Amino acid sequence: MSGTAAPTTALLAGASGLVGGECLRLLTRAPHYERVIVVTRRDLGSQVAHPKIRQIVVDFAELAAHAAPLRADHVFCTLGTTIKKAGSRERFREVDFSYPYELARLARDHGAAHFSLVSAIGADPRSRFFYSRVKGDLEIAVRQLGLPSVAIFRPSVIAGERTESRPFERVGARVLAFAPRRWRPVHAATIAAAMVEMARRSPPGTTVTESEGIADIVEGGEA
Repeated sequence: MSGTAAPTTALLAGASGLVGGECLRLLTRAPHYERVIVVTRRDLGSQVAHPKIRQIVVDFAELAAHAAPLRADHVFCTLGTTIKKAGSRERFREVDFSYPYELARLARDHGAAHFSLVSAIGADPRSRFFYSRVKGDLEIAVRQLGLPSVAIFRPSVIAGERTESRPFERVGARVLAFAPRRWRPVHAATIAAAMVEMARRSPPGTTVTESEGIADIVEGGEA
């Protein structure tokens, strides 16, 4: 299917993050979204003070128990952490695989027309890197759910102003700014804009966009 003309409902998980915050800003401004459901593990306060927004505070480990209100036409998943912040590989996999997968499964069961996922460059279930394997496992699992339209984005380093300190990421962003396009940082606002644009298009099947192609989606979108 192509973009939906009638007012639609968006659901966003990960609004407290860099890409999620940019997504939230765009979704509340987009006239074709009548309502924006924000699923979060803690109250976001003034960040969700908008007449379009309905905030649902949940423990993501118990997402299925809150399934009833999680109905939306377009679902945006920007959940993610780092192994250091998670504290263990097991906890990292829970946040970066189990939570997004359960969200995608609920989206399918509720008849969502589109599911959008932020993955990472190098995502591959056969990778020798644990982080990339988890991302690759998630991509395959989401594909196999049979959603009508799935958009997967694989950004390199995500640029933008974070509230948390990630000094190594900042240094990496400076170095990679001079690297080949595939490895250059992508701004969070650009990723969010590409996600919203792909949801508007809702191409059938699964579309995977590598880091160097994310900005092209925004530039190629309709005004």
